[in-house]
Amino acid sequence: MTFPSTTGFQARLALVALLSLSAFCIWKSHSLRRRRRRLSFPPIPNHERPAKVFFLSQTGTSESLAQRLAARLSADGVAADLVDPRHYEPEDLPKETLVFFVVSTWEDGKPPPNAAFLARWLEESAADFRVGALLLSLCRFAVFGVGSRAYGSTFNAAARSLARWMKALGAVEMMPLWEGNIDEGEVGKEFGRWSDCVVSLMKGERSLTNGAMGEEIDELEEDQQFDEDEGVGQAAEEDIIDLEDIAGKAPSKNSKGEPMKENGRIKEMVTPIVRKNLEKQGYKIIGSHSGVKICRWTKSQLRGRGGCYKHSFYGIESHRCMEATPSLACANKCVFCWRHHTNPVGKDWRWKMDDPLVIVEAAIDQHTQMIKQMKGVPGVKEEILLEGLSPRHCALSLVGEPIMYPEINSLVEELHGRHISTFLVTNAQFPDRIKMLKPVTQLYVSVDAATKESLKAVDRPLFGDFWERFIDSLRALRDKRQRTVYRLTLVKGWNAEDVDAYANLLSLGEPDLIEIKGVTYCGSTATSKLTMENVPWHSDVKAFSEALAIRSNGAYEVACEHAHSCCVLLAKVNTFKINGHWHTWIDYDRFHELVASGKPFGTIDYMAPTPSWAVYGAEEGGFDPRQSRFRKERRHGDAAMKDKLATSNLG
Repeated sequence: MTFPSTTGFQARLALVALLSLSAFCIWKSHSLRRRRRRLSFPPIPNHERPAKVFFLSQTGTSESLAQRLAARLSADGVAADLVDPRHYEPEDLPKETLVFFVVSTWEDGKPPPNAAFLARWLEESAADFRVGALLLSLCRFAVFGVGSRAYGSTFNAAARSLARWMKALGAVEMMPLWEGNIDEGEVGKEFGRWSDCVVSLMKGERSLTNGAMGEEIDELEEDQQFDEDEGVGQAAEEDIIDLEDIAGKAPSKNSKGEPMKENGRIKEMVTPIVRKNLEKQGYKIIGSHSGVKICRWTKSQLRGRGGCYKHSFYGIESHRCMEATPSLACANKCVFCWRHHTNPVGKDWRWKMDDPLVIVEAAIDQHTQMIKQMKGVPGVKEEILLEGLSPRHCALSLVGEPIMYPEINSLVEELHGRHISTFLVTNAQFPDRIKMLKPVTQLYVSVDAATKESLKAVDRPLFGDFWERFIDSLRALRDKRQRTVYRLTLVKGWNAEDVDAYANLLSLGEPDLIEIKGVTYCGSTATSKLTMENVPWHSDVKAFSEALAIRSNGAYEVACEHAHSCCVLLAKVNTFKINGHWHTWIDYDRFHELVASGKPFGTIDYMAPTPSWAVYGAEEGGFDPRQSRFRKERRHGDAAMKDKLATSNLG
């Protein structure tokens, strides 16, 4: 028997491998073309954006591999930019047409620190039903993973997750995820094979783009006609899900500036799925875009167990306070959102609009119905329950952005006409709406961060010019004659370390008051990864507040606190401190008299003295001594059982 020489055998083996690789690349290229035709993707023009080669790297291995690919593509006539994710804006991804990722997996299957923000953006966008599955539909991508099999289930976990998120957002995967095992010392060779396949696919793509043959065009037109006939399975879904394109590609108005219509009718904001999600959380939906909900502090004060921080700071009766909003939609997706982003989002009003009178009457009716349901609950006092049936305050801060509602001024007037005070909170993205707002009892602007970078990370705004809008919103407060407030929500690890930057913002809006509150933990979800580690202690909030007061150069001092809510109030000294005593409370009867008069009035015209128990540093910590403090014991395990047995044996 004659054996082939080693050299000849290796040559034939190499030829077989090359033919196999070529066949695979040709198959993937054909598959990709077919997939593009099915989705009606247009051919890519010669002037497409440069390819982006991202390196998700910690030790430099992935970065050096990415440099190789960028150089290889450039040498082959494909313009390519090497990209460090920490210097890239994820919102630009929908503009990209060709993206490559070289991904190393770091601790616990996570991406390296240089890609933490990009990965979080992709993960949250993929999990957010409002973003839609076509956000990255113009983008083709491929992923090469660099990992170690010694880590078992987390081997190349970061690369796998990234590929999954990209596909979930509509990006077209040019070829399956290629996983390199660094333990075998063959990553360089594996990467070379992957690069060969990428280049082969690119050559096939350019051939199709530059010289599309007649039969291919006919086939493309046939597929497009098929998609139009079948509707690509989207129409039925869009009837019930309110999708918001964060990239701003989905039009909210037609060419005349009018709201978009469906079947000749203007869309309603609250779709069946949105309604179901919010009703599960205890909301009562009013009409097509408003809501009302009973607060836990309302329930608490109905039982004589104390009110919220607004009771301590401003004298609000919590059992007579109605939480409502005329717009469930918002222009942000804040990491601390209580509703975990189950409400709609939007940049402007594009829905059917309900009458303000109808909204106010329905809100009061729904609120009183929920108060009535508290009758018979242990501890609820009948006389307080009767008072609760006549709301005197309205917190327009429930969820969403109330100032988006086009008839917000009329709605405020309807509330004031019923002697209901108004506490309106806006997210600082609509400065023009702030300027046109008529007097409210107290106007809040959410100041969730003090720098452009941290505001983007915390609020995750839809507007591209979010920072300019934020600054203009703060400046708009200076012209308001009535009470204004900066509202800070501190989130450890996100925005609680920028005291100096916050101090720099004070001169922009010159607010009367500054509320500083620790974030409320509402659980971790796919859209919010906050944990209890992100919740500051009351001592943390106090320390931050004292530091901010010092940096205000005496303009503000710490006036009140509510330890239970982990909240502190700073107030302007020359406005609210009279003869050494604070006057942060509100004379509500006087406020309504001033509104009814139609004459100009300001903050000092409806101030009232702050009780001693609410002042910062008081022994009560902001708890009204007329109420009965209630502490719920949480005891578990053997200790609780022993106590129960001991109690039963007493008789």
